[in-house]
Amino acid sequence: MASDDSDVDVDVDADLFQEPSDFYPPEKESTTASHQLLSGKELHIRLVGHNPLWGHFLWNAGRTISDFLEERASDLVKHKTVLELGAGGGLPSLVCSVNGASSVVVTDYPDHDLIENLQYNIDHCELLPSPPNIIAKGYLWGASTEDLTKDLPNGSTFDVLILADLLFNHSEHAKLIKTVQKTLTRSTTSRAYVFFTPYRPWLLQKDLSFFDLARDSGFVVEKTFEKVMDKVMFEEDPGDELLRRTVYGYELSWPSSD
Repeated sequence: MASDDSDVDVDVDADLFQEPSDFYPPEKESTTASHQLLSGKELHIRLVGHNPLWGHFLWNAGRTISDFLEERASDLVKHKTVLELGAGGGLPSLVCSVNGASSVVVTDYPDHDLIENLQYNIDHCELLPSPPNIIAKGYLWGASTEDLTKDLPNGSTFDVLILADLLFNHSEHAKLIKTVQKTLTRSTTSRAYVFFTPYRPWLLQKDLSFFDLARDSGFVVEKTFEKVMDKVMFEEDPGDELLRRTVYGYELSWPSSD
């Protein structure tokens, strides 16, 4: 006859099924990167400790497009509405905010750590105007843009779009283009600035296919910038070193109605 286990007291160690304290590797701590403005003042950017979407790096294109826009701020930034996609730490957006943009929306994948980190950088940037003219939002490329534009005057769109080091994600090109189509103001003066480095030189043609898709989608595409950095970001990576040190800049615009 089977015994009734319900009446049996069993002394079970409560920690039996818990992993040891060192079972999982420790989470990487956040880091801080600095960027010097033309004024000589510095912006300090906190980066997440690690993220599968690469938000834990301040990429060369992010630094370079920040310089590019600041140097031309009176024409390209001042009194403009700005949207940054895939922002990471948000350096270019902060630079635009400091340099007179009327409104800036800085976005990345709607991951809590990424968006919280963007908000941290906004909250701790002493150079921003008061009240701040910049907000952080989570956004999935290709999705509805209503939440991005709802705070703009009359639900308008953006004069300036920033895409820095996003082209490596080849499967997302169509979604990026869709977002640019929805958010870039239909004016011959509006621009989407696309800066990137071919960190995997053997895939450069796949990176560049973004611009083929942009042309097919009705945009005028112009290469406007090229800069060779002093060194590569990742010393151990394979492939042509010169390509891995070079930042390329392109502009997307709407064609003239003439």
